[in-house]
Amino acid sequence: MSVPPQRALGMTLLVAGTFFMQILDGTIIATALPLMAKSFGVEAVSMSIGMSVYMLTLAVFIPVSGWLSDRYGVRTIFCSAIAIFTLASMLCGLSESLAQFTGARILQGLGGAMMVPVGRLAVLRNTEKKDLVKVIALLTWPGLVAPILGPPLGGFIATTWSWHWIFLMNGPLGVLALGMSWWLLPREFERVEQRFDWWGFVWSALACGGLVMGIEMLSEGSDGRVLIAIWLVGMVAGVLAVRHARRTAEPLLDLWALRVKTFAISFWGGSLFRMAIGATPLLLPLMFQVGFGLDAFESGKLLLAVFVGNLAMKPATTWVLRRFGFRGAMVGNGILAAVSMVACGFLTPEMPRWGLLTVLFAGGLFRSMQFTSLNTLAFADVPKEKMSGANALYSTVLQLTFGMGVAMGSMWLRLGSWFYGEGSQAAVLGAFKLAFFGVGAVALLSALDCLRLARNAAAEVSGHVERMKDEG
Repeated sequence: MSVPPQRALGMTLLVAGTFFMQILDGTIIATALPLMAKSFGVEAVSMSIGMSVYMLTLAVFIPVSGWLSDRYGVRTIFCSAIAIFTLASMLCGLSESLAQFTGARILQGLGGAMMVPVGRLAVLRNTEKKDLVKVIALLTWPGLVAPILGPPLGGFIATTWSWHWIFLMNGPLGVLALGMSWWLLPREFERVEQRFDWWGFVWSALACGGLVMGIEMLSEGSDGRVLIAIWLVGMVAGVLAVRHARRTAEPLLDLWALRVKTFAISFWGGSLFRMAIGATPLLLPLMFQVGFGLDAFESGKLLLAVFVGNLAMKPATTWVLRRFGFRGAMVGNGILAAVSMVACGFLTPEMPRWGLLTVLFAGGLFRSMQFTSLNTLAFADVPKEKMSGANALYSTVLQLTFGMGVAMGSMWLRLGSWFYGEGSQAAVLGAFKLAFFGVGAVALLSALDCLRLARNAAAEVSGHVERMKDEG
C-alpha cells in the first residue's frame, strides 16, 4: 500500500532518527566508562561488558526481525521495538550496579535488534524505485555519523552533567518517536503464517555471537587460544546455518536474495567497504589522541569534518548516479574513497589545520557516496515479496561487518606497532600509517568488485539509462 509523499518523507526521517539513536548508543558510552565504573564501584576494564553485551544481543536477534515483521506486522514490531529500547534506556540510566546495567543493556540491544531492520523494511515497502536513492541517502547517514559522534558526545555529556543522561535523554525522544511511528507507519492487514525456524535461530545465533565475541576479545587482547576456539565455534555454526537455510523451506535467514547479482555484489564486495568504514571510528580518534597528543574534545572537533563531508555529499548522490550509473560511480568513487583512507596515514601533527580538515572532509564525501550507493544497490532489484528476507539478511551482515572493521583496524594497528616498534612518536605515526594503508587496500578491493556490475545495473533506480536516451 502506497502512502502520500509527505507522509513517506516523515516516515523516512523518523526511521533514520531511530537508527541514529540505536547506533549512537552502541558507542556513546566509550569515553564515559571510567566515570560509570567509579559510580558502580568497579574497575574501568569491567565496564566493557556494557558495550559487548549490547553488540552481542544485536547480532543474535537481528535475524529474527524478518520473521516477526511478517508474522505480526511492521508497524506493531517497530513500535514495540521503540518501546523496549526506550524502557531499557531509562533502566540503564537508573542502574545502581554493573549487574543492573548489564541486564538493561541486553534489553536495549533486543529493542535495537528489531528497531533497525524493521524500520528499514517499513520504508522500503513504501518507496518507489525512482525514489530509492534519495530515501537510502537519508537512511544511511546514521551509520556514518553516529560512530564518529558517539564517543566525544558521550564524554561531553558525562563530564558536563552526568553519565546517566546519556541514557535518560532517550526517554522523551523515545516517547515522541513511538507516537509518530504509530501515526506515520501504515497499518498492514496481511500476515504471513510461518513457523519459527528454531534450528536456523540456534545456528545463526551461535555464528553471529561467536564472531562478535571474537571481535570484542581481539580488541581487548584476550588469550589467543580462547579467541581461536570461539571463532571456530562461530565458523562451524555459520556453515551449519547456511546448510540449514538451503535445505529448509521457510528458513529464518532467507538466502534467496543472493541470487540477485546487484544484491550479491553489495553483500560480498560491499562488506569489504563496510569493514573499512567500521575501522575509521577506531583509527582516527586514536591517531589524533595517541599520535598527535590531542585531547578527546579537540579530536572530536576534527572528526566533525568527516561529518560535514557526509552531509555535503547527500544532495549530489542522485546526480552522480544518474550521470555515471551505479557501475561507473561506484568504481570511480570507490577508488577515491580508498585513496582518502590511505591519505589519512600521511596526516601529521605539523600539517596545517586546513590541510588536515580537507583530507577528512574529502574522506567523508567519498565514504558517504559509496555507502549510500551500496545500500541502494542492495535492494534495487529485489522484488517486494522478497524484501523482508533480503532486509533481514542484509541487516545481519551490516551489523557484523562494522564490528569486523573494528577488529581489522586493531589488527593492522598491532601489525604496524610490531613493524615500527613502540615508544617514539615516529613509531606511533608509522603504525597508524600502515593501518590506514591496510584499510585503504580493503576498500580498493571492494571498488574493484563493482566492475562485475553491468553498465546499466539498476538503471531504473539510478535513471542512468533515461539520461543516455535523452542525450542520444
